[in-house]
Amino acid sequence: MRLMDLPAALRPRVVVSSPLRRCLETAAPLAEALGREIIIDPAVGEIPTPTSLAREERSAWLRSALQGVWGAIPGDEDYGVWRRSVADAVASHAGAAIFSHFVAINAVTSLLSGDNQVVVFRPDHASTTVLEVRAGALALLQLGAEAATGVL
Repeated sequence: MRLMDLPAALRPRVVVSSPLRRCLETAAPLAEALGREIIIDPAVGEIPTPTSLAREERSAWLRSALQGVWGAIPGDEDYGVWRRSVADAVASHAGAAIFSHFVAINAVTSLLSGDNQVVVFRPDHASTTVLEVRAGALALLQLGAEAATGVL
C-alpha cells in the first residue's frame, strides 16, 4: 500500500521516525510529498543493547533475545517495560506514519495481539502495519507484509 495513494482524509498528517539513518532515509520521501518535517522520536527506535556488551556481542545477544519472551530478555533494561513504552509512543502519534524497526514493531504487535513472544511476525523492509488509536487505546488493524529475515 502506498500511503500517498490513500484518500487525503486517510493520509498521515505527521511523519515520525526513529533517529537511526535507515528509518530517516525511508521516511524522507513521504515527508517531502506531504510537505512535512520528520519528527524524530527515540522512543520508536531500536531495542536498547545491554551496556555491559561489547559492540561485537550485540548480534548474538539480539538473536537470543528474538527467540525469547518479553520480560525475560537478559540485560540492564526491563524489556517488558520498554515494550510498553514503544506502544505508548506509537499511540501518542495518532494520525502519523511512523518509521521504526523490526523489534519495535514486534513489541507493539505482540502487545496488541496478547502474545508474549518477542517475534510474532517478520515485517518486510518498508512494509506497512496499520494501527489505530480508539478511545485512547492502540488497536492493530492490519499487519504489514512479511518476509524471510536473516536476523534469527
